[in-house]
Amino acid sequence: MLFRLVLLIGLTFSSITQAQILEQENKFGQSFADLVDKLVPGVVNISTLKQSTEFSDKVEINSTNEHIRNYFLQDEGGRVSLGSGFLIDGNGYIITNNHVIDGADSIIVKLYDDSKYDAKVIGSDKMTDLALIKIDADKELPFVKLGDSDKLRVGDWILAIGNPFGLGGSVTAGIVSAKSRDIDAGSYDNFIQTDASINQGSSGGPMFNMKGEVVGVNTAIFSSNGGSMGIGFATPINLSKFVVSELMSKGKVERGWIGVKASNSDEEIPLSEQKTFTGGVMVNSVSENSPAAASGIKAGDIIIALNGVDVEDVKHFSRNIAETPVGKNIMLRVWQDNRIKDFELTVSLMPEQKPVAEPDTMPEESKPEGYIAEAGMVLEKNADGKIVISEVLADSDAAQKGLSSGDIIQKANGKNVSSIEDMVSYVAYAISDKSGQLELLVLSNGIPQTLQLKVGNNE
Repeated sequence: MLFRLVLLIGLTFSSITQAQILEQENKFGQSFADLVDKLVPGVVNISTLKQSTEFSDKVEINSTNEHIRNYFLQDEGGRVSLGSGFLIDGNGYIITNNHVIDGADSIIVKLYDDSKYDAKVIGSDKMTDLALIKIDADKELPFVKLGDSDKLRVGDWILAIGNPFGLGGSVTAGIVSAKSRDIDAGSYDNFIQTDASINQGSSGGPMFNMKGEVVGVNTAIFSSNGGSMGIGFATPINLSKFVVSELMSKGKVERGWIGVKASNSDEEIPLSEQKTFTGGVMVNSVSENSPAAASGIKAGDIIIALNGVDVEDVKHFSRNIAETPVGKNIMLRVWQDNRIKDFELTVSLMPEQKPVAEPDTMPEESKPEGYIAEAGMVLEKNADGKIVISEVLADSDAAQKGLSSGDIIQKANGKNVSSIEDMVSYVAYAISDKSGQLELLVLSNGIPQTLQLKVGNNE
């Protein structure tokens, strides 16, 4: 029965694929070449030099290709890292990934005509893994046009252009496999998934639609061996536009903040006798001295609209708040005390996270008691005998999930946490069980909330 089902699905897929191929052949003359000719000049190769006193084992590569040797070998001058990027105007501004240029002592940009330029960092944003760099040239530079990623549909054709393994501009084609993917990369996960081949060195390169517009920034791949397995992820260009605008004007990203932690809600809310609303986001906790607290919003409330527009889910809500200019007033429609209320708030600047030092830079003897790198946190027992988070480690899943100093851990996987040793054992069990997931019941500002924490090697 299963075999038959697979065959039927295969036949249906085959017929659809043939129709798509015929349509695209008629549209593009059996080739993407004309489109690629227009796009390649706006895509750049990026190499960086990072000085280091620590050297890993060298890989014996005898290739005569200089780029391949540089990719795999590390010499006494430091480490060469290769990536991609794309010009967004004729003045030399380039979008790439933050991880391509992070920590670099020097950045070299190579254009399509093999000319090379030193680049400077205008700004970077770890939360979205985006960076803006600039080169100064004595000529008008070719650049690409930014599109609208919200108009992408699953099944649309896309092109990816990048610098895999330092081989220079390479073009791959595929389709949009899925949208709004969450891969636990950060608070703003909203990736476009594609089956177009994206390999190491393609990070920061553009994803184009068939109009030749950039709709995504190629960021990550799913791989068990470091190579392409047909699953790649790109940051939507509509998210990138806000970040790049902030970096260009301020050199950093200033995000709006109202002081609520929220989760998706599926409660049915009666808007009237004839109409109900299902969805919105439930407020799990409200930060003290925040705009939300000052306006009267409370834990347990359900936010159903922002500035008159229905709230889809917590991802969209968080992004809309983050992209609201600091000091601007917003209107929230909220289900509170079994009736609808409207609240006006003034958006504040998102406070900076204050994590402890990076785990890999912290000497063993300096690690505080209760330091659990695998869980991304430092714990302590308070005067009441409760296990409290004293600090959250940078770039950990705990930080991404919004855990903060002062939160009380009550349970892990349904079991009471009465000591730091309890937490250590629960983390170790989750890792040995290969699930890598730990369900925590946390008391934050007096409000209980449940979350899934990814645990493992954070060092």
